[in-house]
Amino acid sequence: MTSNLQYEIQLRPDFSMLKVELEQGQKVYAEPSAMAAMSPNLKLKAGFKGGAFKTLGRFFGGESMIVNTFSAENGPGEILFAPGHMGDTQHYRLTGGSLYLQRGAYMANSEGVEITGSWQGAKGFFSGEGLVLLKASGNGDVFFNSYGAILEIDVQDDYIVDTGFIVAFEDTLSYNVSVLPGLRGGGFKRLFFSGEGLVCRFSGQGKVWIQTRYVTPYLSWINQYRPQQSK
Repeated sequence: MTSNLQYEIQLRPDFSMLKVELEQGQKVYAEPSAMAAMSPNLKLKAGFKGGAFKTLGRFFGGESMIVNTFSAENGPGEILFAPGHMGDTQHYRLTGGSLYLQRGAYMANSEGVEITGSWQGAKGFFSGEGLVLLKASGNGDVFFNSYGAILEIDVQDDYIVDTGFIVAFEDTLSYNVSVLPGLRGGGFKRLFFSGEGLVCRFSGQGKVWIQTRYVTPYLSWINQYRPQQSK
């Protein structure tokens, strides 16, 4: 198993920032533009990682095909990472299993972890623009972020979550996407005018992480305050 990264999540939950301490020889991988500051002795290399298939998988999962690699080649150092939007950052330690991430949730990972796309078919509809979720697998550290604070839920049997609030979940959980039960008899009119819609019904035992805010209703709310061009 790879050695654990030394890290600290600061300023949470609204404006979280991740500080990673690298020892000599350690590496950390991150999405482009996530680095806010770093020690001058660390080395940065940008490029593809994991071959063409995994690179395309990340692209279809809503992430950049380019991965930044930070390595401590001239002594230890630190890196500060910041997500692209207001919200929290969460750490997860992989020990041979997999973690599924919503589009845009990935932030960084240690050595020993592979980040690729996972085709979900119709079940992946909730991921937004496509049918692919990000999949983190292997042994090591994963860091992901949210819009808003993050709430960890320990699912023991069944649990329903609105698709817009899902950030990540363990691969020990099964899930199906459906219309909220109370809307099934009301047709599309009720679906679109109620403010509720698609939900994930998780089953089994495992953890799911949800965010306390959903970006689409927020954009609808601020849209009414945009200046209107006079005709």
